[in-house]
Amino acid sequence: MAATVRRQRQKRRVCWALVAVLLADLLALSDTLAVMSVDLGSESMKVAIVKPGVPMEIVLNKESRRKTPVIVTLKENERFFGDSAASMAIKNPKATLRYFQHLLGKQADNPHVALYQARFPEHELTFDPQRQTVHFQISPQLQFSPEEVLGMVLNYSRSLAEDFAEQPIKDAVITVPVFFNQAERRAVLQAARMAGLKVLQLINDNTATALSYGVFRRKDINTTAQNIMFYDMGSGSTVCTIVTYQTVKTKEAGMQPQLQIRGVGFDRTLGGLEMELRLREHLAGLFNEQRKGQRGKDVRENPRAMAKLLREANRLKTVLSANADHMAQIEGLMDDVDFKAKVTRVEFEELCADLFERVPGPVQQALQSAEMSLDEIEQVILVGGATRVPKVQEVLLKAVGKDELGKNINADEAAAMGAVYQAAVLSKAFKVKPFVVRDAVVYPILVEFTREVEEEPGVHSLKHNKRILFSRMGPYPQRKVITFNRYSHDFNFHINYGDLGFLGPEDLRVFGSQNLTTVKLKGVGDSFKKYTDYESKGIKAHFNLDESGVLSLDRVESVFETLVEDSPEEESTLTKLGNTISSLFGGGTTPDAKENGTDTVQKPSEKAEAGPEGTPPAPEGEKKQKPARKQRMVEEIGVELVVLDLPDLPEDKLARSVQKLQDLTLRDLEKQEREKAANSLEAFIFETQDKLYQPEYQEVSTEEQREEISGKLSATSTWLEDEGFGATTVMLKEKLAELRKLCQGLFFRVEERKKWPERLSALDNLLNHSSMFLKGARLIPEMDQIFTEVEMTTLEKVINETWAWKNATLAEQAKLPATEKPVLLSKDIEAKMMALDREVQYLLNKAKFTKPRPRPKDKNETQAEPTLNASASDQGEKVIPPAGQTEDAEPISEPEKVETGSEPGDTEPLELGGPGAESEQREQSTGQKRPLKNDEL
Repeated sequence: MAATVRRQRQKRRVCWALVAVLLADLLALSDTLAVMSVDLGSESMKVAIVKPGVPMEIVLNKESRRKTPVIVTLKENERFFGDSAASMAIKNPKATLRYFQHLLGKQADNPHVALYQARFPEHELTFDPQRQTVHFQISPQLQFSPEEVLGMVLNYSRSLAEDFAEQPIKDAVITVPVFFNQAERRAVLQAARMAGLKVLQLINDNTATALSYGVFRRKDINTTAQNIMFYDMGSGSTVCTIVTYQTVKTKEAGMQPQLQIRGVGFDRTLGGLEMELRLREHLAGLFNEQRKGQRGKDVRENPRAMAKLLREANRLKTVLSANADHMAQIEGLMDDVDFKAKVTRVEFEELCADLFERVPGPVQQALQSAEMSLDEIEQVILVGGATRVPKVQEVLLKAVGKDELGKNINADEAAAMGAVYQAAVLSKAFKVKPFVVRDAVVYPILVEFTREVEEEPGVHSLKHNKRILFSRMGPYPQRKVITFNRYSHDFNFHINYGDLGFLGPEDLRVFGSQNLTTVKLKGVGDSFKKYTDYESKGIKAHFNLDESGVLSLDRVESVFETLVEDSPEEESTLTKLGNTISSLFGGGTTPDAKENGTDTVQKPSEKAEAGPEGTPPAPEGEKKQKPARKQRMVEEIGVELVVLDLPDLPEDKLARSVQKLQDLTLRDLEKQEREKAANSLEAFIFETQDKLYQPEYQEVSTEEQREEISGKLSATSTWLEDEGFGATTVMLKEKLAELRKLCQGLFFRVEERKKWPERLSALDNLLNHSSMFLKGARLIPEMDQIFTEVEMTTLEKVINETWAWKNATLAEQAKLPATEKPVLLSKDIEAKMMALDREVQYLLNKAKFTKPRPRPKDKNETQAEPTLNASASDQGEKVIPPAGQTEDAEPISEPEKVETGSEPGDTEPLELGGPGAESEQREQSTGQKRPLKNDEL
């Protein structure tokens, strides 16, 4: 018996533990109901969210636009983002940062750093002495790395998403260019960490676009492979991708659509920005020619003027895409001199002739990497804003040899929508239709190591070995294990990029270091000393290329094996615990079962892998020797990583960057709060000064009262103009509270008078209807009466008291001047209405639920008429009399139920939430039970 009780307690504990786990999961889900995606372009970003009831929607920014410029203005005491920062680029170009993503993961000697300085000479760049990375020197006190600036932008994008979703958001999927290498991807992850975002995945922007295209055309995908080419020319770069769509059979969900990246080609610097820079240079030359005889300075030396020219070049490029020519004009370009010049599309195409020649390059790269021909491509689809340039479409159409180019996708938002779909898939809060995504490795990764070999007896030499870890265009995410044999001591190996021959010389220089990491192993020799009787199965290194395309070394293990003979031994503690848990759910063994020869399989220890399953134990004294089995022992090896491409930011510096961004965010919030307080104070002053001259306010105030309020408002307005700039948020709120307290009586009198007509009219209607209801109730015949005299008297009393209160209060209010506090208050009227309505509702509910009294039977009637509420079955049912009785015998009737009154000695139950003491007294005196309302017990 005691054992049974203990087992039941154990089961209850396990059940409660499971409930706790489920509740924890539900609570975790409640905090992550909304997820977001950020499509980070060079020029602008698009943010999308998914939340319950809002499936995949683009977030509108504060200007109600669907895309936001990726621009940040950093000043000593404030920051600006998006369109506000874009307008500041003209006033303060040095403090306004744009296209900073081009510097992520780049060291000082990278050609892109020099290119950035040539494009934007107004920025002062410094370098980290340890990592040799770039920093923006805004002022002697302000210095930011590209990762910190990107972290600010990501934090701003999250604030936009949270405002749009009306709830906090932590999880995000961020798009990155497909050509980003390991250093650049790690830099984006560090920026997200600074912003406090949990990155579900870094998804390649071309993959996100392909996913968006497939999701909205799910029904068109079948077992026949469809090859689609996406040509994406954005502001900073161009990417061409070949994608194969078809349905495949999956283990979890059967036949599901799949996209597979088959080929990728790119040009890191071919995009709309380079076209705009060419136009800016052309416009600068025209302006200098116009001022040639005036001995003016070169406009290129004026950062503000060049910022104006770049903005005009951007507008001009867009207009020339639809027009043959256009007039470029800037008011007050430099030294209060206006600029105006006509530019034709032909001139624009001549300026960018070498750029248009590079358009087919990514197409050829994509075809080569996919090992496909143009004949196998069914459609070429345009993506990206720069593909709207007519010359780009003309050259591309000729290069692909198609009849037309596909424009059946949103060129600006496709990547954001695909990324947010992937965010919903990775989140636990949404159930999403499966869509298999097989991304491809762009840069191959291999492992290099050197070992000593014996070519001839006594002759040893070193042999350099290379093993491909992740091949080019191979799928990811995936895990790989490399086994190093013939090592019995500590050694090193190297992780490097593979053959990058598909990149040109300039691209290789931009790519940076081709060496990723040197791995130093410690403890290999000790493991061999520990397991001298075991046979070595090699040193196994476990690698992971995750969903974000970031490589990591999970662990390194030294594996040994030997043959052992099993001897009968007691169950291990782990096995006993497993059996106990299984028995709690009915799956364990019982003593009876053990006696019948069944036994559980021995679980392996943490370091050893089990061999063949155990056989049933023989009876005591007849145990046979078990056959030998292999025992596998695993010893974890110490690992030291030496990063060669770009050292990660040390944890202490990363923590300082996180704190720096948090301080800036807190400062911005405090500034917004202060501005809100100042605006509220200023608005209150203006609104109140205007109200003092309105008739409804003059009616309830004296001249002295208005002069006092007006004088205080004027004094506060003067203080706000003279000293308000340096006032704190607390001071502004105190001033506003002081003014509201002064005007409280005036506003109260006005508001009360506005409410009187509506409230009094409602009270009169309720009184009239209540009186009519009472009059009708008293006319009910005594035989059918359902209301007691106490109930009707109580209602009559409440009606009379309400009439009396109304007449008396109105008379008293009429004697008071309008400038005094009123005695007729809207809240008192509402209270009287509630009390009267409660009494009426009580009687109405009683009439609704009370059954009609049975009428006395007439002795002269031979058969009673069926009641109106009787069912058809009751009326048609025939009663068969028992033996010895005739059908004419009168059946025994049930004792008549008493509808009112109670038997002596009965106790009336206590009701909660009744209409009041009077109602309770009324029920106790009459014995009639009031029907309960929905909110009563």
